Amino acid sequence: MRFAFLTLLSLLLLALSLVYGAVEIPPESVWQTIVAPGEADAVWRLIVLESRLPMALASFVSGAALAVAGLLLQTTFQNPLAGPSILGVSSGASMGVAVVMLFGAGAIVSGAAQYLSIIGGAIAGAAAVMLLLIFFSSILKSSAMLLIAGIMIGYLTSSVISLLNYFAPSDDVKSFVVWGLGSFAGVGVRELPVFLGILVPFTAASILFAKPLNALLLGERYASNMGYSVPALRTWLLGVSGVLTAIVTAFCGPIGFIGLVVPHIARMLFRTSNHFTLIPATMLTGGLVTLLCNLLTVFPGKSGVLPVNAITPLIGVPVIIYILVNRRKLKYFN
Repeated sequence: MRFAFLTLLSLLLLALSLVYGAVEIPPESVWQTIVAPGEADAVWRLIVLESRLPMALASFVSGAALAVAGLLLQTTFQNPLAGPSILGVSSGASMGVAVVMLFGAGAIVSGAAQYLSIIGGAIAGAAAVMLLLIFFSSILKSSAMLLIAGIMIGYLTSSVISLLNYFAPSDDVKSFVVWGLGSFAGVGVRELPVFLGILVPFTAASILFAKPLNALLLGERYASNMGYSVPALRTWLLGVSGVLTAIVTAFCGPIGFIGLVVPHIARMLFRTSNHFTLIPATMLTGGLVTLLCNLLTVFPGKSGVLPVNAITPLIGVPVIIYILVNRRKLKYFN
């Protein structure tokens, strides 16, 4: 029942994303553009099919991917405050993109080659942070200490980004700053197949980790007794989380709070820690919340849209405060 409700709500927000925008288009014209694009107004067809539809799909899939990445990290480290942004994964991906955009191929090539170089930079940066996290996880047994280590890694990558910005040409710095505000508008019709082609399989494949994740909830010793190699499992989980975060960051910029907050919303909605239910619930909830955030960035009659990261804290911060206040009542990892 809950899955059906969230699915219907997601479809409603998706439809609303096609109708609601900076340019006012009558709903019947939007429908006509979708069912018979050849007969629709050329300008409206451009807005609906080549701008709003790719942006809505990108926001839903990005939300699902980031939410799953956050869920995998929280269970891996047994810490409800773990997430791609908190543990420095998003910052690492941003650092890789900064290197490419400010001093690498992003300043030389254009078109598809530029996007590929940005994606490669984001994956390399996220992978570097993930390797550091794996290293520290083998040394630090306390999840709180590992969380602090992740925060320190985030500060370090932010420092590197600041240095790159200082020495880079001003035009490149402006492009990077705009990218860093976070937006789904960068995923157009041409980029959408690549974007979906990478994120959808990796996000869907996370359901394969449901059984070992359930074992991890009972402790690493229990998971080992069940026949799982905990170091290898942790490496796989960190790898999948890193790829999901890197791809979203490469195309849309660093999107905050989704990976941290949505797994908690899904747990509270479905009242379960069983990952066979929780993983698909987190995907659906992540897509729904991110679609809502994307809708809230638009003001009718205005020429531009707000950055996504101006909206996500409005939803994320109250949830995190609620979790901190009621943490003893929320039995997530038992």
